[in-house]
Amino acid sequence: MEHRSSADSSPAKTRLLEDCIRFIAAHGLADLSLRELAAGIGTSHRMLIYHFQSREGLTAAVVQAVEEDQRAALQALASEGLSPRDLILKQWEQLTDPTLRPFICLFFEILSLAIHRRPGTEGFLDSLTEPWIQAGRAVANSMELDTSRAELLLGIAVTRGLLIEVVATGDVGPATAAMHRFIEQWAEEPTGFS
Repeated sequence: MEHRSSADSSPAKTRLLEDCIRFIAAHGLADLSLRELAAGIGTSHRMLIYHFQSREGLTAAVVQAVEEDQRAALQALASEGLSPRDLILKQWEQLTDPTLRPFICLFFEILSLAIHRRPGTEGFLDSLTEPWIQAGRAVANSMELDTSRAELLLGIAVTRGLLIEVVATGDVGPATAAMHRFIEQWAEEPTGFS
């Protein structure tokens, strides 16, 4: 997973973030300390603290980078000419890929920490949903769909809720069946898609 550098990131910080993402994808993060993570990627914990301030700050940066990559993947799927149903199901397939599981777990971990205002999570809640609303609106517009903010928010909430089920149980089957049912219900609505 190669993350692109954001405007406020130095090349060194971007490289460290990419190294952390690769390490987490291969080994998970769980209860690793910054020292253990730093050793795993061949740097010092001081460098991680310098760039990310804390373990929570690093976790937030990792989650935000992965979320940016997932929004880019959604845009790429939209350019493939899929139907709205197929687009949502293809995105669901990507989100539930076992290789993404450590990052989904991190998302919920950092969300909980941000709700409790833990240092290093400042700004995380501010960017929790709006970037997905904007991405969803752009995709809907490209597909000439008239989708309201409430519908987009519902789709985000359902997806995140079903992802909780996946990470809690380790079983993607029931959540996938629920996603199919949600799409069917949405398609049946007068304002839904076909």
